[in-house]
Amino acid sequence: MIRLQNITLMQKEQAIFSDFNLHVKPKERLVILGASGSGKSTLLRLIAGFIAPQQGTIYLNDKCVTKNEKIIIPPHKREVSMLFQELALWPHLNVEENIAFPLKVKDIAKSIQQECVKEMLCLVELEGYQKRHISTLSGGQQQRIALARALISTPQILLMDEPLSSLDKTLNQSLRKKIIALQQKIGFTLVYVTHNQEEAQEIATRILDFEGKS
Repeated sequence: MIRLQNITLMQKEQAIFSDFNLHVKPKERLVILGASGSGKSTLLRLIAGFIAPQQGTIYLNDKCVTKNEKIIIPPHKREVSMLFQELALWPHLNVEENIAFPLKVKDIAKSIQQECVKEMLCLVELEGYQKRHISTLSGGQQQRIALARALISTPQILLMDEPLSSLDKTLNQSLRKKIIALQQKIGFTLVYVTHNQEEAQEIATRILDFEGKS
């Protein structure tokens, strides 16, 4: 599903990765665990196609998507969704408009967008919230809206970068269970970044400790 071979990435004369290799199996829940600055988020950006290494090759579904400094398949064609710590929900759009945005960009018919939004809201247990404005939602509800938006384009791979770090413990635990349930139901491959060991232990089918990774 995801394969990184001999990745070397230098930033500001510092080696973020040096001859780094990684293989993620289909439908795996891989959690990248490590302290801030260890390269966890950079790994997600490499997989998503936002940056390229100086050396090395990245494969998604056995297709070469990045080779050395060249991005061969751009982010929007990779069947990959990414959920950042900053949710990037648009406050001037309502819930339906936020969730449907990836389909709108693809020129999907409005009626299909609406049906897909209903399905996603059902999955994240926020049925009937289509016309609500983002500012009226709690932090946990906003997190679920962002998750629904990430899933609406049916990605094969979902990348999550510290998505629950700003939530209190009770809500964090609740949403961990929701993420696991959705992954099992839909069957996407999950690469999840965190510095929280408890979070990692619950979510992961495999944990990769990023201390001393390179």
